[in-house]
Amino acid sequence: MSVNEKTGYDLLVITGPTASGKTSLAVNVASRLGGEIISADSRQVYRGMDIGTGKDYSEYFIKGRQVPVHLMDIADPGYKYNVFEYQRDFKNVYNNLRKRGVFPVVCGGSGLYIDSIISGYRMFEVPPDSGLRVQLEKKSMEELGNILKSFKSLHNITDLDSKKRAIRAIEIEYFSNSKSTTQSGFPALRSLVTAVSVERETRRKSITGRLNQRLNAGMIEEVKGLLEKGVSEESMIYYGLEYKYITLYLTGKSGYDDMVKGLETAIHQFAKRQMTWFRGMEKKGTRINWIDGELPMEKKVEQVLRLLHG
Repeated sequence: MSVNEKTGYDLLVITGPTASGKTSLAVNVASRLGGEIISADSRQVYRGMDIGTGKDYSEYFIKGRQVPVHLMDIADPGYKYNVFEYQRDFKNVYNNLRKRGVFPVVCGGSGLYIDSIISGYRMFEVPPDSGLRVQLEKKSMEELGNILKSFKSLHNITDLDSKKRAIRAIEIEYFSNSKSTTQSGFPALRSLVTAVSVERETRRKSITGRLNQRLNAGMIEEVKGLLEKGVSEESMIYYGLEYKYITLYLTGKSGYDDMVKGLETAIHQFAKRQMTWFRGMEKKGTRINWIDGELPMEKKVEQVLRLLHG
């Protein structure tokens, strides 16, 4: 009997804000289930963007065995991967795992990606609108932000990170409000959604410690290398957070201390926006089972497995 038949669920989601320990929990749970992980991280899809996105490949090894992970390192830096493509790629991986009788564990903090699969967004591919872009280019960031906020919901929580990103988000909203053609065939999934909860002060300390660790591990050199390989400054800023602030530092638009301070503040704000997104999912009807991040790993794993097996 498969895990699906034993549990009644098609999918387990383990999410939470940045620096909450969700990856290690997902790896431990997947190992116990003999499952595989499907990443739900909007930046870990990019090759070569490793330190800044928190790809710690060693985390996927447990008891001498590597737990397979999918949808990481599938796009070149500079490319603008999106939620439409994520749904498509997720469906391909999910169907493959089902055929092999492997239980999927989704892990990541990109709330839009997670919501798109558990709620089964019906999406369409949005072509560029050159006429609209010309009009929007003339507007200030404040004006773009007001336009974006006039829609019922933001396309993504980082849409205001750069002018290009804001314009693309508005382009998507205009298209979605004027077209009726949608992508069909996304499976209705029985999903168990869990999320790791950590106290705000604990999370803040973890974020600060992890930022210092990544800077010492060569994060600035990683960004410098991507720029030297031809990834544009504009693209790096588009990716936000570490890549935005370090790019501004490397191009002389910010000093080192200002870069570190600004980045640390931005990551804290990002974690708060993630929590706001999760609360929004709950308000729309998604049941999120919160796991105390302070518990020992074995207790967290057992709690998830009890929820999964009823």
